[in-house]
Amino acid sequence: MTANNCPGCLKPGFETYCSVCIKKLFNGSRVPHILDFSRPEFNKIKRERSGRLSISGIQVKHSLKLNDKKLLLTEENGEFILKPAPSGEFEHLDQVPANEHLTMQIASQVYKINTAENGLIFFNDGDAAYITRRFDVLSDGRRLLQEDFAQIAGRTEETDGKNYKYDFSYEEIADLMKKYVPAYAVEAEKYFKVILFNYLFSNGDSHLKNFSLLRNEKYGDYLLTPFYDLINTSLHSPGENDTALELFKDNYMTEAYKAGSKYTKPDFTEFAERIGINKNRTGKIYSGMLDKTDRVRQLVAGSFLREELKRAYLESYYSRLQRM
Repeated sequence: MTANNCPGCLKPGFETYCSVCIKKLFNGSRVPHILDFSRPEFNKIKRERSGRLSISGIQVKHSLKLNDKKLLLTEENGEFILKPAPSGEFEHLDQVPANEHLTMQIASQVYKINTAENGLIFFNDGDAAYITRRFDVLSDGRRLLQEDFAQIAGRTEETDGKNYKYDFSYEEIADLMKKYVPAYAVEAEKYFKVILFNYLFSNGDSHLKNFSLLRNEKYGDYLLTPFYDLINTSLHSPGENDTALELFKDNYMTEAYKAGSKYTKPDFTEFAERIGINKNRTGKIYSGMLDKTDRVRQLVAGSFLREELKRAYLESYYSRLQRM
């Protein structure tokens, strides 16, 4: 399969990954954008290994390592995570890899959000998969300590039920950040920005496990990890909740929300104040989310989504933009 645009950054005119993406995603190793195996062959290997390649999560994920410019399935010492299109009852599931890739690229390129390095890659029968480089693995193979906010909050299915990832609020995540992140003032702005991004791009599944802290090996303090699992879920689950978690703790609602039952600017302004961001910074961050339409359209047009889903993606974006 030949790519029309770089399967990493979506830059036009490339038959495979551009040199910049080769360096960022594969440390300069010229990995092809086509895997050595097909999706059926991959499924067969997975069955033979009794599913031991699977990493926990809603969407099936598989660990890869790089060996002599080839990506190989591995049960240990993985350097990459491969996410094929999932199966299930939702819509357009074959387009999930292209959707996540596009959304992550918009976050990184347009909004300068720190994201995990990522790209699209293809089975040799043409099926697309999403690939991301593990940010918790150092070049010498050592792993950094990473904890998601379900772990930090001490919430599990056993102790808090099946909705343990969702029965929380974004404000409570910020409370935990205040407790564990010394550079909270800086990290809180990054957190606020990605909350706005997820709302603007209809990510209705940004739950507790989609936010994590990483320990700085040199200083021993904790910072937010690069952001991951950014996707426009409305393409696959129309009519879902606008957000995975409520903005505020203790069932708090602004007057604006009571009037319209949708989050709008007063809600995000109140949220920013409650998590400790000053008004000037809030205004700059907020306005910076609303003036990027031309660049968003450009990336959507160059993405690997089917044409009808490109239109749906932009329609959801315009709808949220109008609310905000």
